[in-house]
Amino acid sequence: MSSPDTSFFRWRWMLLLLMLAFFLIAACDRGKGGGKGKAAAPAGPPPAVVVTPVLQKTVPIYYEFVARTDSPNTVEIRARVQAYLEKQHFEEGTMVKKDQILFTLDKREYEAALEKVKAQLAQAEADLAFATDNAQVDTAKANLGVSVAKLAKADNDEKRLKPLADRQAVPQQDYDTAVTSQQGARADVESRRTALETSKVSQKNNIAQARAAIDAANAAIIQAELNLGYCTIQSPIDGLIGERKVAPGNLVGRGEATLLDTVSSVNPIRAYLALSEADYLNFMALRKTGKTRAGEDLEMILANGSVFPHKGRVIIADRAVDEKTGTLSLIAEFANPDGLLRPGQFGRVRLAGRTAENAILVPQRAVTELQDAKAVYVVGPDNKVAMHTVEVADRFESFFIIKSGVKAGERVIVEGVQKVRPGMVVQPTEQPAKSEKAAEPKKGPSSSSGAASSPS
Repeated sequence: MSSPDTSFFRWRWMLLLLMLAFFLIAACDRGKGGGKGKAAAPAGPPPAVVVTPVLQKTVPIYYEFVARTDSPNTVEIRARVQAYLEKQHFEEGTMVKKDQILFTLDKREYEAALEKVKAQLAQAEADLAFATDNAQVDTAKANLGVSVAKLAKADNDEKRLKPLADRQAVPQQDYDTAVTSQQGARADVESRRTALETSKVSQKNNIAQARAAIDAANAAIIQAELNLGYCTIQSPIDGLIGERKVAPGNLVGRGEATLLDTVSSVNPIRAYLALSEADYLNFMALRKTGKTRAGEDLEMILANGSVFPHKGRVIIADRAVDEKTGTLSLIAEFANPDGLLRPGQFGRVRLAGRTAENAILVPQRAVTELQDAKAVYVVGPDNKVAMHTVEVADRFESFFIIKSGVKAGERVIVEGVQKVRPGMVVQPTEQPAKSEKAAEPKKGPSSSSGAASSPS
């Protein structure tokens, strides 16, 4: 076992060795980085950006409103009689013409019903012909004439025998027989006259009944022809037909008119939009100045940012402002010959308002939003970047109209904004300012009412 003195010296030497190793490592590090040192790495090239000049020109100010398209005429195609659906004669989702056959139903039952009522009509016509025949009346008249003749003979016999019987020139029995024959003849005449009147009344009733039967048969024929016609279902309008609701082979029209499909006219097509009360008042004030014609030459901007090629016009303005929303509903109509617009699409309807004289225009994509302001990055003649706070007024196509902050001819960065800071030198590539109609701003003002003339 080592003594305490030996252990103390051992630890002291170990500590000295560790300190020596530490100083050697530090000296090596200073030797590697010592002396004059190497030159610093050269700075990279200035960041590349795309700039465009600020424009100044007179432009029109547009109002834009969110719009929804719908058909002016939508018709449900229904089966109006009970039958089996035999065939479909169109392609779903295509344009159909007025009176084009869409469906056919099994019509055999209704063809048989039509033949039956035609037979009933023939029977009624025969009954009328029989009723109008005067044979029975003529027979009754003839019988009455015979009876009248017999009565005349009986009267003559009674007149001839009465004086003879009074003188007892003939037996009393002969006279009594003549009187009895006279009374019988008179009763027969009355009976025959009553029979004649009865025949006339009966003929009149039979004629009326036959004519009523003819009218009923004709009405039944009309109904049967209608039912038979309902077995061929045609389009009532020119329009776009949707997906069928029932496939051939199914029984339709049982208890109710079964919905088979729907056809909507799409040329022209309507656009429904709503103006705030303030926009409506401002627009009508502009119209009074004669600088614009309200409701004419409307443009529609579609969901992909493209402009619909056909102009529209306002055809209906609602009677009153909606109390709940504070908006006035308008209906515009657009020609749609190619069927590009379908019911239920959304877009923006744009109409010209006033004119901005010598407006300062900056592309919308050049404007960035700060916390409570908007700014653009301007590249000076020395290619240094400066940030300018701008005051935005209205929008014109893909530009903002700037009230203050930049001047015409200054270059603003439209691409590469995220790579620059104020005071930085950049390498600019100039791009002409283009009018990109209906382009959406990446960051820009918006209006709660949908009007493009009121940016935030």
